[in-house]
Amino acid sequence: MPLPTVVIAGATGFIGRWFIERFFREFHIVALSRTAMQAPDGEAKAEWRQVELYSLSSTEAALRGADYALYLVHSMHPTTRLHQGSFEDTDLLLADNFGRAARANGVKQIIFVGGILPQNEPVEALSRHLRSRWEVEKTLGASGVPVTALRAGIIVGAAGSSFTMIRKLVERLPVLICPAWCQSQTHPIDLDDALRMIHYCLGRESTFHRHFDLGGANVTTYMEMIEVVAELLGKRRVVRPVRFFSPGFSKFWVSLFTDSSQALVSPLIESLRHDLVAEPNELLAAFPQRSDFRTAARRALFGRETLPPLPARMPTQRTERNTVRSVQRLPNPRCHTATYVARIYQRWLPIFFRLLINVRTEGDLSVFRVGRIPLLQLQFIPSRSDNERQLFYITGGRLVRRKDYGWLEFRRVLNQQYVISAIHEFVPALPWYLYILTQARAHSWVMDRFGRYLGSE
Repeated sequence: MPLPTVVIAGATGFIGRWFIERFFREFHIVALSRTAMQAPDGEAKAEWRQVELYSLSSTEAALRGADYALYLVHSMHPTTRLHQGSFEDTDLLLADNFGRAARANGVKQIIFVGGILPQNEPVEALSRHLRSRWEVEKTLGASGVPVTALRAGIIVGAAGSSFTMIRKLVERLPVLICPAWCQSQTHPIDLDDALRMIHYCLGRESTFHRHFDLGGANVTTYMEMIEVVAELLGKRRVVRPVRFFSPGFSKFWVSLFTDSSQALVSPLIESLRHDLVAEPNELLAAFPQRSDFRTAARRALFGRETLPPLPARMPTQRTERNTVRSVQRLPNPRCHTATYVARIYQRWLPIFFRLLINVRTEGDLSVFRVGRIPLLQLQFIPSRSDNERQLFYITGGRLVRRKDYGWLEFRRVLNQQYVISAIHEFVPALPWYLYILTQARAHSWVMDRFGRYLGSE
C-alpha cells in the first residue's frame, strides 16, 4: 500500500523539521519551501517542492496529490523588497490561499498548530498575535476542508525559538528582573509529546472540525522556567519579580540579549499578558504520560539529538530586485462580494480624486489614467475569479516597469466580514526611494480611505 501523503507548509521551521525526522517512514512527506532544495544523496526523508504561498496557483500545484496537510506558517519574512501590511493581514491572506488550494486538491484534513487562547476572554480582548492565530484557524476551516486546530503554548525542544530565548537569557544575564508578563501562567509542552499528538490526529476523523489545547504535565510561569533552566545549567542567577508591565522595554531587552528579531519577540511578549493554560480535553486524556517542564528542558539542553539539518538550498537568481507587496484588510459590514468591491473601487477612485483620475474599461481590460496618460493597466482574469476572489494581472501603465510580473486581487474573508486588497510582485517604474516616498505612501493612504468608504456604506 502506498504511504499517505502529508504536505507540510512551514517545513523549514522547528516543528516541520522534527516531524519529518520522526515520521518519514510512516508517510510520504512533501515539504514546501519558497526556495528550491537540493535533495541529499541516499535516502531522502521528504520530497521538497518549491512554492510561493502568496500565489494561489503555486499553492494549488504544491498540494497536488496530498492526503493531509500540516499548516505551520506564521508571520513569514518579507519576500519582496517592500512589504506594506501587518502580519495579521498577511497571515489571513496566506491561510485563505492554503485553504482554497487544499479544497481544490481534495485534501482530507488540515492540521494547524496555533496558540492557546485564554479562557473566558472575547476575541476582541486577545493580543494581536493570539487573535491572528484564531483568525487563521477560522479561515482554514472556512474552506470546507476538515481542520484540526492544535493550540499550543511554548513547545520545548532543541532549537525551539521560545525555549532558546529562555536559555540565552539565563546564559547571558547574571541578574534577571522579571516583569509582570514573566509571572503569567503558561503551559509548556515537550516537543516529543506535541509531535505524538500531531501524529495521533492525522487522519483521525474524530478530531475533524475540532480544536484541542496542548499542554504538558504541569502549569508554570516564565519566571519559574527561567529558574529551572538556570538550575539545570548550573548557573547562579538572581531572579527578581517586579510588578510593572512594560511591553516596549521588555521587547527591547529580550531581543537584545537573545539575538532574536523584534518580529519574533513582540508577539510573544504581547501574548503573555494572558494566562495561557490548556483546558482538559480528549486529546490530552489520550496521552496521560506527558513530560513536565523540567524533564522537557533537560532533554532540550542535554539530549543528543540536534535540530535536523535542511537540504542544501539551490542557488536562485531573482529576476527583479525592486518588488513590492501590499496587503490591506478592508471592512465589509454589508458582506459585499469581492466582485462588487472590485467594481466599486474602479467607480470610487475617480470620484475620490474629483475626476483627476479616470478609469476606462473595455471588456476585461481596465486602464487608470490622468487625462490621456495611462498610469496603470489591469487585465481581469475571469477563469481564476469568483464572488469570493477577483484577480487582475498588472499589464501596463506609466507607473509600472514590468508589464508581465505583478497582480492585484480582492478577496472576501472571515465569514465575509472583511475584504483583503493585495498587490503582489509589483515592479514600480519610479526610482526606488522616490517610489517609497511618494507612490507607496499614496497607495496606502488611498486604500485606507477606500476602506473607510466601504465601512460607512
